[in-house]
Amino acid sequence: MMVAWMHFEQSAILTVHNHVITRNPRISVTHDKHDRHRTWYLHINNVHEEDRGRYMCQINTVTAKTQFGYLNVVVPPNIDDSLSSSDVIVREGANISLRCRASGSPRPIIKWKRDDNSRIAINKNHIVNEWEGDTLEITRISRLDMGAYLCIASNGVPPTVSKRIKVSVDFPPMLLIPHQLVGAPEGFNVTIECFTEAHPTSLNYWTRGEGPIIHDSHKYKVEASVGLPAYKTHMKLTIINVGSGDDGIYKCVAKNPRGETDGIIRLYVSYPPTTASTGIYSTDSHWGENGINGNYAYGGSDSTRSIYTPDKNTRYQSNLNEIGLSEQKSFLDKTQNPMVANGIASGEDAESGGQNPSVAIAWLLITMPTLLLTIRTAVGSSSRLSLC
Repeated sequence: MMVAWMHFEQSAILTVHNHVITRNPRISVTHDKHDRHRTWYLHINNVHEEDRGRYMCQINTVTAKTQFGYLNVVVPPNIDDSLSSSDVIVREGANISLRCRASGSPRPIIKWKRDDNSRIAINKNHIVNEWEGDTLEITRISRLDMGAYLCIASNGVPPTVSKRIKVSVDFPPMLLIPHQLVGAPEGFNVTIECFTEAHPTSLNYWTRGEGPIIHDSHKYKVEASVGLPAYKTHMKLTIINVGSGDDGIYKCVAKNPRGETDGIIRLYVSYPPTTASTGIYSTDSHWGENGINGNYAYGGSDSTRSIYTPDKNTRYQSNLNEIGLSEQKSFLDKTQNPMVANGIASGEDAESGGQNPSVAIAWLLITMPTLLLTIRTAVGSSSRLSLC
């Protein structure tokens, strides 16, 4: 009795009895000596994908007997880099198509995910957590879509494999200026700031008006910090010990290969009010009392402050509360006299019970400074006077 093994799909005889016919070194044959050579075994070492198929064992008797067996070879997934997308750079607003080709047995399933687990915007109306298919298409890509995408191939045979594709979205610089008008008291430090977005990373710098680039010095401190995402940058310029010469326009500028933009910040320096020379009243400035009119926050003179105000015409304000009591009493005595009050208001003469108009006018001219000052003092008790 002779036993032969064949690969049915390939129509190839592999072994005859104890002899290996094929030249494949991975093939061997054995039999069980204890059961009178009734059991024969075909061995395939280091199985390859091409070994898949039907195998036939044939016994060479008067009436040949055959038996079939099927060998299924599973292959873990493998991503073909030559047929898959690599890192890509695209302009904002364009459409992109990412490809991922993988082999394996069974045929692998391909899914797309973002490396940071954020959602994938297929288009503005279709946003998903993951996408299945050999191709990922994104319509009108934006800077928010920038990042790494993972192509993941799996077929139930470990290990699962993935490919990382980095998508870069280029766009010209953009600027955000939180405060375009900044005020600071003389002698303080003030910090102005701009926020930029750009890709590729922009060259960022400060100028004063149309002047040269500002560098670090005893007068200026220039800072820039990268934000999240990395295409964002926070620009800061600190002006030390501001004075009258620091008034004016400052520009933050951002440039990259896609374009250039700049933003303007106007700085004005304010000075504390001084004591009036008339001797009638003095201004009472309120440094350190939570600012003036709630727009300022001051600390020590060596601290850095950003001073903001909504109106470029705003100036420091103070109360006029230092008017002498004697002037106030004198005015109140006069205004409480019905005759005097009636004469000023109606212009009646002495014959109708009022003051002589000429006397009233003369008195008004003489007392006008005190009258105006006292009226302002009365108003100052509930509001403040703007000094320009």
